[in-house]
Amino acid sequence: MTQARFPEHRLRRLRRTPALRRLVAETQLAPASLIAPVFVTLKKKQEPVPSMPGIHRLPIAQTVAEAKQLAKLGVGGILLFGIPAAKNPEGTGAYAANGVIPQAVKAIKKAVPELVVITDVCLCEYTSHGHCGLLGTVPRRSRGLSPWIDNDATLEILNQIALSHARAGADCVAPSAMMDGQVGAIRGTLDENGCEQVPIMSYSAKYASSLYGPFREAVDSAPQFGDRRGYQMDPPNVEEALREVALDIQEGTDIVMVKPALAYLDVVRAVKEKFKWPTACYQVSGEYALIKAASAKKWVDEKRLVMEMAVACRRAGADLIITYYAHALAQWLSERE
Repeated sequence: MTQARFPEHRLRRLRRTPALRRLVAETQLAPASLIAPVFVTLKKKQEPVPSMPGIHRLPIAQTVAEAKQLAKLGVGGILLFGIPAAKNPEGTGAYAANGVIPQAVKAIKKAVPELVVITDVCLCEYTSHGHCGLLGTVPRRSRGLSPWIDNDATLEILNQIALSHARAGADCVAPSAMMDGQVGAIRGTLDENGCEQVPIMSYSAKYASSLYGPFREAVDSAPQFGDRRGYQMDPPNVEEALREVALDIQEGTDIVMVKPALAYLDVVRAVKEKFKWPTACYQVSGEYALIKAASAKKWVDEKRLVMEMAVACRRAGADLIITYYAHALAQWLSERE
């Protein structure tokens, strides 16, 4: 009897060895596509963030040391979040010329000029009430709903923050307050003040997620009343995210961002396919904490899971991944080569 011919294509042939798998990998992950978020403090000693094992609030000197390590590993950039010495309702520490972020930016650019330094432009880390904008008078029709944030007054403050960071030497500013018109306002301010070469990475689709808890602990920014659902995006909405991205592009953003990452990879894909624009996603503090908690219990293989999730972000269309695992990921990638 003649044995039946096996199908011509055995797809498993190219899965036999790590070298073959790397050769035909459709999605590439490299340190240059990673951005490391760092919490910077004016204090002299580092402080651990309890809900984020391995993450600390770093003094400026240690932030510079971390920046050097990131650059050595080939990480694409560092994203700075400032923790001021004091907070007030207006968040004036956010744009102080000698504030924590301008000091950190100057120190990093002096020590590691080749590393891209990105700064978060928001008020939540600096306001005593924990909201991302200035509180306004609540209109009668809005009483009893979310806290009333004065959008247009907040834009003026965001302009000052972005300009102070750009003047300190930031390579890119990242407005995250989710105020309508924030990109256009900041772009205009930068251009009018000789900073037209400073790009904007906008938090275009920032969802009101339950995954931000550890971050709020890290910078002590939990809202003292109400929540942020009145200005951050509602999780069920994708078409609205596309409208937000379209507006940011029209207003002059250079990079758009979707935040959080894993639960919103469908949004990342939709944004990339529709706009073909440089796209970032942010693997947020809660995602980091979940992995750390599960790996501590030995329920998951931390390294493999982090790699898998990062590849998923790239596969969905993200050009850049903001992740608290950037340092470790870059180290793992270098060891694999």
